[in-house]
Amino acid sequence: MSLQGLSKYYGTFCAVGDVSFIVQPGEFLTLLGPSGSGKTTILMMLAGFVQPSSGQISIDGEDITHKPPHRREIGVVFQNYALFPHMTVERNLAYPLQARRWSRPQIACRVNEMLALVQLKEYANRYPWQLSGGQQQRIAFARALIFDPPVVLMDEPFSSLDKQLREEMQLEMKQLHKQLGLTVISVTHDQTEAVTMSDRIAVLSHGWLQQVGKPQEVYTRPKSAFVARFLGDSNLLQVKPQRILGRKIQVATPDGLLVWASGDLLPGTKNVVCMIRPEEVYQVNDIESVENVFDARVEAAIYQGGVTKSWLRIGANTTVLMKHHNRAGEQRFEPGEKIRIGWSAEGARLFEEP
Repeated sequence: MSLQGLSKYYGTFCAVGDVSFIVQPGEFLTLLGPSGSGKTTILMMLAGFVQPSSGQISIDGEDITHKPPHRREIGVVFQNYALFPHMTVERNLAYPLQARRWSRPQIACRVNEMLALVQLKEYANRYPWQLSGGQQQRIAFARALIFDPPVVLMDEPFSSLDKQLREEMQLEMKQLHKQLGLTVISVTHDQTEAVTMSDRIAVLSHGWLQQVGKPQEVYTRPKSAFVARFLGDSNLLQVKPQRILGRKIQVATPDGLLVWASGDLLPGTKNVVCMIRPEEVYQVNDIESVENVFDARVEAAIYQGGVTKSWLRIGANTTVLMKHHNRAGEQRFEPGEKIRIGWSAEGARLFEEP
């Protein structure tokens, strides 16, 4: 599927602005962004429920921009599942095939195949209201796949599930995606879900595409301070460049701390932000050599099971967050404790904010 210069305006308000990307066959791509970022509007344009103001949508080289939804042959999994409450599971699954005029034997065979795929054969004669949230989600997914669409669209499909079930369903859907070689475009505001499920992530803000890339690439090498803020925890320091030595740059915080970082800045660049991921910050010993080393005072430490988050003051007005995994025998930091911390220049990324 290809999007070229896709835009949607409501009067003078730009809901989606000039978005372009290509989704490869068999790829799982997630549209990620906060509320109002335009991700659901893009999904609705792909499904045919919203007409774009400009741009083109194509599948396998065919322009489908102005095709009605029922002629696009795209599977859609809605946020509320949109199952027919007056129909049994079997009839819910059969409905898309009946609309396509499949024969009864073909429909019966395909429905059985899909029920087996989602492991719900024994629930064929139940109604949606008799199913758990996870079971309804599986049926909604099976109904979207039943006519073998070239692309499946998912609109926040796990948002109504509790945490444990949500994680279980994410794993199941990811396994089905790989098993069937599906092309999937999903929408979410959940960063963990996006990283877990996706081959690539497209990050959006106020209708504009900020970055497209593999989860590790977007997380470790964000192209803007917005992406750094939105995807995971970040220490973001306002700084001023002092010395530029190729891609290694020395910057200063407002309270005079000098930090070595990496990036591509031109001399005279203003409004610079330094990003340090909390997991890049660690306790250093006296003989360790690293570009950035500071004496720190523990302001607060929060135990979160597998990890501990510690807020550390390293300057008069500079505090950084450190995140480390909890292992047996490791030291636990207490508020007021003094330690030495550090991070590499490569672990500190510089951005110019608009």
